[in-house]
Amino acid sequence: MPQQQKPQPLKEPKRFVNRELSWLAFNHRVLMEAANPANPVFERMKFLSIVSSNLDEFFMIRIAGLRELCNADIKQPDEAGLTPKQQLNRVIPRVQRMIQEQYQVLHEHVLPDLRACGVCIHAYSDLDAAQAEWAHRYFLREVYPVLTPMAVDANRPFPHILNRSLNLGVLLHPKQGDAPDFATVQVPSGLPRLILLPGSASGAMGFVPLEEMIARHIHLLFVGRRVHSCTPYRITRAADFPVDEEDAVSILTEVEKSIKKRKWGAVIRLEIAHDADEALLRMLRRKLKATRGELYAIRGPINLDFLLKQVYGCEGFSAQKYEGFQPRVPSVLRDAEGDAFFDAINRGDILLHHPYDSFEPVLRFLREAARDPSVLAIKQTLYRVSGHSPVVRALADAADAGKQVTVLLEIKARFDEENNIHWGRQLERAGCHVVYGLPGLKTHSKMTLVVRREEQGIRRYVHLSTGNYNDITASIYTDIGLLTARPEYGEDATAFFNMLTGYSEAPGLRRLIYAPNHLRAALIGRIRREEEHALAGRPSGIAAKLN
Repeated sequence: MPQQQKPQPLKEPKRFVNRELSWLAFNHRVLMEAANPANPVFERMKFLSIVSSNLDEFFMIRIAGLRELCNADIKQPDEAGLTPKQQLNRVIPRVQRMIQEQYQVLHEHVLPDLRACGVCIHAYSDLDAAQAEWAHRYFLREVYPVLTPMAVDANRPFPHILNRSLNLGVLLHPKQGDAPDFATVQVPSGLPRLILLPGSASGAMGFVPLEEMIARHIHLLFVGRRVHSCTPYRITRAADFPVDEEDAVSILTEVEKSIKKRKWGAVIRLEIAHDADEALLRMLRRKLKATRGELYAIRGPINLDFLLKQVYGCEGFSAQKYEGFQPRVPSVLRDAEGDAFFDAINRGDILLHHPYDSFEPVLRFLREAARDPSVLAIKQTLYRVSGHSPVVRALADAADAGKQVTVLLEIKARFDEENNIHWGRQLERAGCHVVYGLPGLKTHSKMTLVVRREEQGIRRYVHLSTGNYNDITASIYTDIGLLTARPEYGEDATAFFNMLTGYSEAPGLRRLIYAPNHLRAALIGRIRREEEHALAGRPSGIAAKLN
């Protein structure tokens, strides 16, 4: 009989994929959507933009973390068996190739297809005489007054370059000696990155990049000097600064300190036009303390997020986008308002599958609770909300109406810290009780509890979700939500909020399972149960949706 193979140890490195390489593989799949001709061109343009913003965060957090480990001479391998240095040696070439591929897709596919449907992003040198004259007048009127040239010499030190700001590095012919003089000009973030040109005879919509317009007129900022070269560049700084929660008097204060540190983080990427002058490159690398490996030569506009922020929203191009989708509202809630809305939840649980089901019932749940005189209290956890959040507005309205409103607002939600602090203070001004997260943990649960006085007594209504209370992303991301009035869920939600906002010890709940206290053990217990069913020949199986 053949000998049975010995099972391999679970922790063997070959069983694992490195986290950073796995993330890059994901981002490459996003890039492949930008290259896929089956997708409409405006959607491909959006995917290109998403690749850029994803890479920004990857550098600020992941690459910065690996660099820090290497600088500290940490040699501990990850689960896949790679040390921090080995990870960087694999990740950096992969990113370089991805960026090259991204701009290849831009130039060979996306820009030509945009031109074909009437959207042209012109090089300034390609403008006709009438366009160039208009652009010149526009520059003098709208752009020139905003610009500030920053010279670097013995009396004027190299200025602080803001994280992810677009800048122009300028070399000027020397007045004396051989070395050219250096200056830098920040491209104003308050102006559109693409300047819309007057309509052409063909009816095409034409744009010119702001940085090219400034570069063409750069001599006006240095009157009496001869410009040798002018090149766009951009830096990315490390942004993952741990919050000292053990000694913190206030998590809010510590997070605010952490946000300020990001402005001064070490440079971990220098993006610059591929044809930059060597003398300019040397100057920037020396002043920014950037190594050769942190240099990324870009063949096109640096940072493509303007494609999504500006071009995608242009009107009149619906044929070049995915067909619009109208999410459904469950029939039991379609016309329900006031008492009828809560009665519908009382009659049975309502499962919502976003984005196919509308997020509107969740917003209506909050709005109805805010204006219903029978509602006594609302408690909610918030992780990421939209810029003009109707959720925050409903909570503020509820507090204005005299209801007790308690919000746990997680201000350690990465890159949403400032937004959440802003909303937290607005909620406090409206009269809500705001808790800014728990020390040592991120509160990632999505839960709303509404306490209502009814004829039969106090009844609790609960909304549980896998997705953030963000009305924008709820129309894109796939998530599950549950509206329920079952007493056991209401009791669990009450105990859970008491733990989050008070001194209650971690409760044992009847229906809800939470980390870090119970979730792992509960999942393993359920896996073991299915194993036992399978070994006994009973029906068994596991269905799981994982992030």
